[in-house]
Amino acid sequence: MSRSRHALAASFLGWMLDAFDFFVVVFLVGRLAAQFAVPKSAILWSITATLAMRPLGALLFGLLADRYGRRRPLMANVLYFAVIEVACGFAPNFTVFLILRALFGIGMGGEWGVGAALAREAAPEKRRGVLSGLLQSGYPIGYLLAALCARFVLPTLGWRAMFWVGGLPALLALYIRRKVPESAAWERSRAPSVKAILKTLAAGGKQVAYLIVLMALMNYLSHGTQDLYPDFLSTVHHLAANTVAWIAVLYNLGAVAGALAFGMLSEPWGRRRSMLAALGLSLLVLPLWTFSHSAALLAAGAFLMQAGVQGAWGIIPAHLNELAPESARGLLPGFSYQIGILIASPTSNIEYALRARFGYGPALAGFVVVILAAVALAVALGPERKGRRFGEMAAAGTATAAISPAAPAKSP
Repeated sequence: MSRSRHALAASFLGWMLDAFDFFVVVFLVGRLAAQFAVPKSAILWSITATLAMRPLGALLFGLLADRYGRRRPLMANVLYFAVIEVACGFAPNFTVFLILRALFGIGMGGEWGVGAALAREAAPEKRRGVLSGLLQSGYPIGYLLAALCARFVLPTLGWRAMFWVGGLPALLALYIRRKVPESAAWERSRAPSVKAILKTLAAGGKQVAYLIVLMALMNYLSHGTQDLYPDFLSTVHHLAANTVAWIAVLYNLGAVAGALAFGMLSEPWGRRRSMLAALGLSLLVLPLWTFSHSAALLAAGAFLMQAGVQGAWGIIPAHLNELAPESARGLLPGFSYQIGILIASPTSNIEYALRARFGYGPALAGFVVVILAAVALAVALGPERKGRRFGEMAAAGTATAAISPAAPAKSP
């Protein structure tokens, strides 16, 4: 296996297993509420705590990745979140569980940025789009695995075993240690100090702010169409747990298909144009996704909705890494992503509160329509640097230019 394939495999598996560990909670909202004798809204706050702590992980592991290389911080990150996930399965009460889910957020926040930088820097320039989609598809595949675990592990071994399975990522650290080389692009443009990395970010404040806004909106969209959907299916449509799990498997297959398809299209079409096409698909199928009256139609709507949402997301790893400066590529994409997560962390709580006032279906539909419009506007007005080469110029000379608002942007 080539150098680039090992890097992509490690990044993909890390993000997939990280997502699996996160989405386990989505299928356990009712069970955990009963186990810990708290309302469902309290369990939703544990999801919020995980999302809110992700920026800290992105900052810590991103700085380490830009200063000391991609490989070792990625190994440390994988071990960290695997240990915390297993510990969640031993939580004796809700307070301990909440603390552990917040700590898990640090690990989840660190993985994406480091892994995406490693994979993108190793990828051939002409294949960045499709490989970006492949990397991002690890997220819905992790969700799919959580759904399968809910279908087969939960009924036989109980909810604690769902978290214990999350210890498997620790084995990935061994693969990274043995097979994954350090990024050549990082070695050519490594920053001399942490201070230099932070100065690079400060020099491009407007572009950093844009990326944070874009990632906040993208995370509102992703979590707004995913986190409460299993509960919506069981509460409003009274579907059995097994049926909900199979629908989740199906719509995550749609997410994988969308990420790969739109990632591939982003090479001939460009990053922004392809993202707008994916968002348009989600808008078109929204009535089917929300207001259908049969399990088959709901499943079809969910498949197409996630094909669009995660189709747009499939372009994000390549898009953000092309916009990031050389000496802060390990930090900026992940950090902007996770600050966006922090801003979007109350998504489930907002939708759940809207449900109480307008009904579950109208709440989901109204929220998603507003966010789709906002994301489309941000994408259409934003920059693009498709085709940029990594690691060819010295960090000191190009860091500011690469992130400056004045840097030329390709038209869609």
